[in-house]
Amino acid sequence: MHRDPLPGHHPAPHNGPGAPGTPNGPNGPNGPNGPNPAATALIMMGGGARAAYQAGVLCGLARIAARHGKAHGGLPFGIIAGTSAGAINGAGLAIHAGDFQAATQSLGALWHGIHADDVYRTDVLRVGISGARWLSTLALGWATQRRAPRALFDNTPLGSMLGELFDPARVQGSLDSGALQAFAVTSLSYSTGRHVTFYQSHHRIHPWHRSQRIAVPAPITVDHLLASASIPFLFPSVPLEIDGHHEWFGDGTMRQMSPLSPAIHLGASRILAIGAASRQRSGWFDTVPAGGYPSLAQVGGQALASIFLDGLNADLERLLHINRLLARMPEIAGDREGWRPVQVMTISPSEPIEALAAEHQKQLPRTVRALLAPLGGTEARGAAFASYLLFEPEFTRALMALGERDAEAQAAELAAFLYGVVPDTAPAATPEGALSP
Repeated sequence: MHRDPLPGHHPAPHNGPGAPGTPNGPNGPNGPNGPNPAATALIMMGGGARAAYQAGVLCGLARIAARHGKAHGGLPFGIIAGTSAGAINGAGLAIHAGDFQAATQSLGALWHGIHADDVYRTDVLRVGISGARWLSTLALGWATQRRAPRALFDNTPLGSMLGELFDPARVQGSLDSGALQAFAVTSLSYSTGRHVTFYQSHHRIHPWHRSQRIAVPAPITVDHLLASASIPFLFPSVPLEIDGHHEWFGDGTMRQMSPLSPAIHLGASRILAIGAASRQRSGWFDTVPAGGYPSLAQVGGQALASIFLDGLNADLERLLHINRLLARMPEIAGDREGWRPVQVMTISPSEPIEALAAEHQKQLPRTVRALLAPLGGTEARGAAFASYLLFEPEFTRALMALGERDAEAQAAELAAFLYGVVPDTAPAATPEGALSP
């Protein structure tokens, strides 16, 4: 295992000759074996409805694989680590680990036709009760403690949908067959403040313990997925058993300072990280009228952004520094402490998701818009907040299309990173079963 603090930038390899992750190394594009899927990890962070972007990238990857004669192969990553909605996407891959095309087609179909009422209740009665409880709690908190609201929305529909789509036995089957090496889901315990990574693995992996971060081997269930995807305040927390007792868990991206760590502990030396946050750039926010004092939705959108987005970038920077250190001191790589270089490639939205959300805010159910309107959630300034709840086909399809375009824009790099395909030596795809680009 790599000792923590390990966590990459795109790309951040060790540059020593013949190192495992370099072009001439055994698992590099020019090495005798090509990249080793068993040591390649996929990491997907959260973001509510924004996770449709990840499905688009994965569909784009499947097309790239087919183009290089890998149409009928398994996943190009043997380790999957997901958090929040990324854990749900990861579960969709884990149950189809032996067939990458089938996995991405299933995920694509899910996000292509999803609606808000598939994820949380949008009927007038339920939304009205929720709004009334929050209002009464804020106005008469001392008198409403026994009926205090647990969350803004009731995500029972999501639990029902996952119960139909996710079969834990199929994850175990993928692990038993060797098509999958490990599957991990991270969640935050409200009870203790610890980050807990629940994981299953093909070979026994000793659980790790760090400050406020622990790992627990356990079969991943629907409750683990719900807990990891329970966005604070929006969705209720979920009780999970740990160490013989129950704790209440919420979205795993909260206070997640080392999102790359689980994949590294599970054996990854190469990591593909698909984010759900737009790349930092000036532009869209500068065009939105200031409009005076920020609305609650605007503040909430920035708060959620800090929860979902900041940890990965900081972790990537740390790994970049560690890789540079290992390149200058190769004698410490692979010693008994477990230090090793880790390559990381990242993909993130090339266009502001907030701008797409602003175009589709009216697609939210009328009841949800009525609930969010007093908070400023239906204004352009509140688009970032609304984007986490916009589980509607028009928005998710636009995100998927963006993900596919971004994957295609990095097709050569992705083919080299995942399959060891050097651009000028790429084999022609076989017509049978190949997908058109």
